[in-house]
Amino acid sequence: MEFRHLGRSGLKISEITYGNWITHGGQVEADAANACVRAALDAGITTFDTADVYAGGRAEEVLGKALAGERRSGIELFSKVYWPTGPGRNDRGLSRKHVLESIDASLRRLGTDYLDLYQAHRYDYETPLEETMLAFADVVRSGKALYIGVSEWRAEEIRAGKALADELGIPLVSNQPQYSALHRVPEAEVIPVSRELGISQIVFSPVAQGVLTGKYLPGQPVPAGSRATDEKGGGANMIARWMKDDVLERVQELKPVADDLGLTMATLAVAWVLQEENVAAAIIGASRPEQVTDNVKASGVRLDDDVKKRIDEVLAPVALTDPALTNSPDPRP
Repeated sequence: MEFRHLGRSGLKISEITYGNWITHGGQVEADAANACVRAALDAGITTFDTADVYAGGRAEEVLGKALAGERRSGIELFSKVYWPTGPGRNDRGLSRKHVLESIDASLRRLGTDYLDLYQAHRYDYETPLEETMLAFADVVRSGKALYIGVSEWRAEEIRAGKALADELGIPLVSNQPQYSALHRVPEAEVIPVSRELGISQIVFSPVAQGVLTGKYLPGQPVPAGSRATDEKGGGANMIARWMKDDVLERVQELKPVADDLGLTMATLAVAWVLQEENVAAAIIGASRPEQVTDNVKASGVRLDDDVKKRIDEVLAPVALTDPALTNSPDPRP
């Protein structure tokens, strides 16, 4: 496992990060979740990402129990706040009330005294940014989080948030966008601004919800139990944009590329996002331990220019690149 600095901070995280958006508390049972976390730890992963909204809070609980007994200073634990966590009008967003209540609830579910990174899960257009950043500053100063991040913020929002964070003396070090060889939306604006400001990307869905693994074949039924069938957890809605024959046909053209490198298609997809220097980590999810073992092989892989060019040429006709797609309300990883 290789490690990268998170932004310009001194914090190093594993470049393969384990996330439990759909899986823990939803798609897989606790025993399987524990096995996946154990596989991640055995593979050298030290960084774990979750959120208060995943599976209605159960994902944090499952992850906390799975990590119980691990040396706390030897892992990096991330969570997020924004999406509704209850029926009340203040059980959502980035108001001071919700941020301060949510950090305590996340810590309780995770069974820890602090988070290494606490992230604004989306930008809140109903709350003044100053209020949100002051609440985050108080979270940091209270010792409940060491660093602050955001997720799926637009370039101008990242710039404004970083300016306020600097004024308040708190370390805003990361953004968590969707990023893959099929979803290249951050490249036009978010990554250049982040690079300028010393902010890293912690990217989710590097295998495009499983499409880049090649397991979905054009004109064929989707495999039973796959993410494309997960209506309850939200995976089916998110993957729908890629479940088109023209996309799936293009993805199958990458198999010879992966074979030539001795990689699976999933490993190739994760390695592709790690070629971007502004990416500190790629978040992987898993319902089986062997998926973790496979994806971790992407750590340290270097793709030469010819390989990257071939991948880009194959997927260019079907890849998403429009920066206006940043912060889309659908989905919510």
